[in-house]
Amino acid sequence: MSEIESGLYAIHVDRMVEMLSKAYISLVETKTPFKKFPSVMLWGPPGVGKSQGVREIAETIETRTSKRVAITDVRLLLFNPVDLRGIPTANEDKTLAVWLKPKIFQMDDSDQTINILFLDEISAAPPSVQSAAYQIALDRTIGEHKLPDNCIVIAAGNRVTDKSVAYNMPKALANRLCHFEIRGDSASWHNWAVKNGVHEFVVGYLEYNPSALMRFDPTGTGLAFPTPRSWEMVSNILNTVSDDPESVYPMIVGCIGHSAAGNFRTWTELYQTMPPVEDIFAGKETAVPKAPELLIALRSAMTAYARKHPDKRLIDHSVDYACKLPWAFRGKLLHDYCCIPEVCPIIRENDVFKTAMRNEQK
Repeated sequence: MSEIESGLYAIHVDRMVEMLSKAYISLVETKTPFKKFPSVMLWGPPGVGKSQGVREIAETIETRTSKRVAITDVRLLLFNPVDLRGIPTANEDKTLAVWLKPKIFQMDDSDQTINILFLDEISAAPPSVQSAAYQIALDRTIGEHKLPDNCIVIAAGNRVTDKSVAYNMPKALANRLCHFEIRGDSASWHNWAVKNGVHEFVVGYLEYNPSALMRFDPTGTGLAFPTPRSWEMVSNILNTVSDDPESVYPMIVGCIGHSAAGNFRTWTELYQTMPPVEDIFAGKETAVPKAPELLIALRSAMTAYARKHPDKRLIDHSVDYACKLPWAFRGKLLHDYCCIPEVCPIIRENDVFKTAMRNEQK
């Protein structure tokens, strides 16, 4: 982490997820009310992974506490104040006005559930909506409506310096929140991408060229540019529409822009010159590439194949082949295998992996 001009510390998404998950799990285990912990504000440029980080926090809490975690995702840019406060109506004897409870307050307040209210795009919402949202974040109430005790509040927004639609946060309000400045990180994104089945072309290219992960220029005029979010969009296109970049090239340009798309398309041509991955996993004698860029492409292709074929015999063959390649390649491949839930138990029983772990511990 490094200090930045705003007085905060920049932190990568995986570190933010780790810290907040640990804090919330501690509150659950000690039965400390969530209102004792400050509401969190995540700042960062568009597409850096703030929303994804909140989902990972939910998954981590759910796994480690055995409680169900429900996320209520409120995109404040699309809301009116009445959407948060509710609609006024008359009470039974027509003497007083009461407010109908908004849907976002319809949460399961049972002991076996943890709720996360995610107030996204808070800095872009109109001031009237921000005022209502801040009351929820700070006081956990709005009007006569109150959040349940089992609710965590996390807000997120773009910075004014990002040149997105954003309003400055009042100092008095900012002083009552716990702030995180989120920055992109290629290493943590790579681990997430492997775990979640991001297309091998995208994983390989961003391993080869990590600087292409995040190229958001707040002064630029282009509508499409590379961010973790837009690269995930490219992966979804390749995974669901066609894995031939040429046939979906206009879509790729529409996600990350002409320059990044052109470099990415050139990179994918490497995969046509690689040894057949199927032969590697079948244990057949297979050529060993020498060029570093081919090794990176091969690593991503082998990882993708292992995900689709989590068979011990096939995985063991692939590890035997990796032993013929540079040591660093083998170590990174084993690391990627361990990021895949279906493959990790298999690789941990592999003799090569066990030997590598023993050597690391010495």
